[in-house]
Amino acid sequence: MAYWLVKTEPGSWSWDDQVKAGKTQWSGVRNNQAALNLKAMKRGDRCFFYHSVDEKRIVGIVEVVREYYPDPGDAAGRFVMVDVKTVAPVPNPVTLAQIKGDDKLGHLALVKNSRLSVSPVDAPSWARICKLGGVKA
Repeated sequence: MAYWLVKTEPGSWSWDDQVKAGKTQWSGVRNNQAALNLKAMKRGDRCFFYHSVDEKRIVGIVEVVREYYPDPGDAAGRFVMVDVKTVAPVPNPVTLAQIKGDDKLGHLALVKNSRLSVSPVDAPSWARICKLGGVKA
């Protein structure tokens, strides 16, 4: 299993929206590196659900339930999407400030390339963030 972080603007698609839907298509990604990350996702991979803009915090966990396929919103046919399902909330949301302040997490793409909407998370960092967020592993 691999781990990821997916960003969303809560005004467009929030954790509450995700919980109500249960499952959604993660579409609209138009950055080449983020699209490559979507293509690398496998069924069963877990993703941190990150609220961007004003909140800047990890609020939930989703799981990839369908691997990449064409995003119909992309007329050029270059970009893809995946389907994710709701797994669990993060009881104590982990903020970007907490992540930046943690020596063990400063290497993450969330810190180094903050504009990237889909990024990998290594297993030790996943475990560290889960611990910070009160998620039982």
